Amino acid sequence: MSCEVKGKDRAGIINPIFTCQPCGSQYASIGIKDCIGIVHGGQGCVMFVRLLFSQHFKESFEIASSSVHEDGAVFGALNRVEEAVDVLLMRYPHVKVIPIITTCSTEVIGDDVDGVVMKLNNGLLKEKYAGREVYLIPVHAPSFKGSMVSGYDSAVLDFVSYFAKKDQPNGKLNLITGWVNPGDVTELKHLLAEMQVEATVLFEIENFDSPLMPDGNWVSHGNTTVEDLAGTANALGTIALNRYEGGKAAKYLENEFDLPTIIGPTPIGIRNTDTFLHNVKKLTGKAIPESLVRERGLAIDALTDVTHLFLADKKVAIYGNADLVIGLAEFCLDLEMKPVLLLLGDDNTSYPDDPRIKALQENVDYPMDIIMNADLWELENRIKNEGLELDLILGHSKGRFISIDYNIPMVRVGFPTYDRAGLYRNPVVGYAGAMWLVEAMANTLFTDMEYKKNKEWILNVW
Repeated sequence: MSCEVKGKDRAGIINPIFTCQPCGSQYASIGIKDCIGIVHGGQGCVMFVRLLFSQHFKESFEIASSSVHEDGAVFGALNRVEEAVDVLLMRYPHVKVIPIITTCSTEVIGDDVDGVVMKLNNGLLKEKYAGREVYLIPVHAPSFKGSMVSGYDSAVLDFVSYFAKKDQPNGKLNLITGWVNPGDVTELKHLLAEMQVEATVLFEIENFDSPLMPDGNWVSHGNTTVEDLAGTANALGTIALNRYEGGKAAKYLENEFDLPTIIGPTPIGIRNTDTFLHNVKKLTGKAIPESLVRERGLAIDALTDVTHLFLADKKVAIYGNADLVIGLAEFCLDLEMKPVLLLLGDDNTSYPDDPRIKALQENVDYPMDIIMNADLWELENRIKNEGLELDLILGHSKGRFISIDYNIPMVRVGFPTYDRAGLYRNPVVGYAGAMWLVEAMANTLFTDMEYKKNKEWILNVW
């Protein structure tokens, strides 16, 4: 049997899995405290991204735009950056960090964002905002290459390389989470707290599950501080949970400051969470406590309840961010399921060299296709025209109509998820994430059995 990695066999994209690099850069920026990014491009480059974030989190937050119009596209628009920085600093006295995130239009016209940052540092900030702590950071995110995943990865590198400064050891662990939800951050912090490990979490978006308070509406913001970012150079070591979402920054800290560094695996499922905890133990010397052994046992019990009877041999298609897709595929294999189609939504040429994908190729004993630069038409066409039979789809809400049109049950996971309530609160990582995932898949299949009257009798005698 074969497990092939290949690109889709046609040009163009129909119903994309991902959006563009500036989206990922903006996602990284919202995790920083006292930070409002300026997206240097048309207003749509902020408006549509903010819509995605708002749909996903159901929260209010702040990102700014330089609002480039036709004249700027012809003559250059660096004056819009200067005006935007000035207005932002006047309106928000608390703001310290201002990433200036480029887009396809401003990269194409050749706006020198690095140069205007130098000009503002030597001019406006000294003349009008003397004594105020302000950091202007150029973040290059041309939308005509890469994806939101590479945009996130590059922005994390930009932030870390800008702030990291060697000083006294701080005894902390750097944890680069990648593109996760507030519930994932809560779970990761819980695992570290049980091991009595102090960590700098990049980026701290737990507060995007925000309260509605009696004294007024809450504006969501990240909690990673400038001091946290500066201290990354002084840590015990770095763990990046994802190869493609923070891996560059982890490698930078390793090469620049000689920090012990471990990249992956994404702690989805029992096996990968075990590895994560052993990696934490390796870098910190802290023991894995009995409390986590018990949590692991509860998770294994939950998996055992449904795996062999209901999940075994179920055929699954998975799409989304590569680290998430691969982690979910590994978990499904541990559950005796059969991921038959993995759709990776960008053109990263390093995917075939990923050791996790190589492990799939060596160990999978049934036909599996891994498609790079894929889109959602790749999934729909295989179902509609090529006879692909599926029991379950795992992916974000953009693929919901494939599930509806072809009557295939679907579990929403990834970004964005907006047609189910509160999914950002549920972790995918850790032992709690393993329990949520397995029960969500089982319950989705139970509902499908009831709806289709397919082996529904099993539920009556189970």
